[in-house]
Amino acid sequence: MAIKQLSVFVENKKGSLHEITDVLAKENIDLRSMCLADTTDFGIVRIITREPERAKKILDDAGHAANVREITAFAVPDVPGGLAAVLSLLEGRGINIEYLYALITGEAGKAYTVLRTDDTEHTEEILKAQGIEILDQGHI
Repeated sequence: MAIKQLSVFVENKKGSLHEITDVLAKENIDLRSMCLADTTDFGIVRIITREPERAKKILDDAGHAANVREITAFAVPDVPGGLAAVLSLLEGRGINIEYLYALITGEAGKAYTVLRTDDTEHTEEILKAQGIEILDQGHI
């Protein structure tokens, strides 16, 4: 039930992030979540959108290197410690988290989180077994 994430490689220079968001905005692509990780020379922009494949094509056509991959997204109660409990569960099961960020939600009382692990399928099995709501592309 994984959702799809768009990853875009960008040069670490003034205006690069604006260019990517502008290209997508002009094609009416709504960004539901975005995070940026950078190094000295380049960055990776991770984007969640309702239309990841279409967004990839738009960015590819505009000369940006992009790919789409499946990641895990889940909902936890929006209370102090909600995320910490899930991370403790995954740590206890030996799951390595490569990165994590928040996802926009309109549901009161819930916090949505996106994470990438070394085993998406196993991660989702662990979370489901504990009654944690796994999100799919329909939630975006």
